[in-house]
Amino acid sequence: MARVTVEDCIDKVENRFELVLLAGHRARLLSSGAPLTIDRDRDKNPVVALREIADETITPDDLKEQLIHSLQKYVEVDEPEAETVPLLSSSPAAAAVAPQSTSEDGEVQFDRMSEEDLLRGLENLAPPTETDDEGD
Repeated sequence: MARVTVEDCIDKVENRFELVLLAGHRARLLSSGAPLTIDRDRDKNPVVALREIADETITPDDLKEQLIHSLQKYVEVDEPEAETVPLLSSSPAAAAVAPQSTSEDGEVQFDRMSEEDLLRGLENLAPPTETDDEGD
């Protein structure tokens, strides 16, 4: 009974495997409560899905997009790129570790420092203080 429907769909979706994927996805949508675009005529969901594709009441491209979206576990969101913000340092020790300057166009430039300057800056940093709660 569905063989005639499959043959009607081949000119809409050329690849039979893709047709099975799309019709199966549409049949699952129908079973989960999606509205019908044609009369059911006592047909089951897979046959209704094939008839919808054959009658072009649902486009295969839309079904393909829905199928891909339903299978994605991580959806990429296009977010605007963050603008470069210069780092603000409040302590003189932090300024010694990462010296920086700003050019005329507002771009942050980092100065190169020698190994001795780096060690001297690290020596000036205070180690974290221990509290009484850590020992218990």
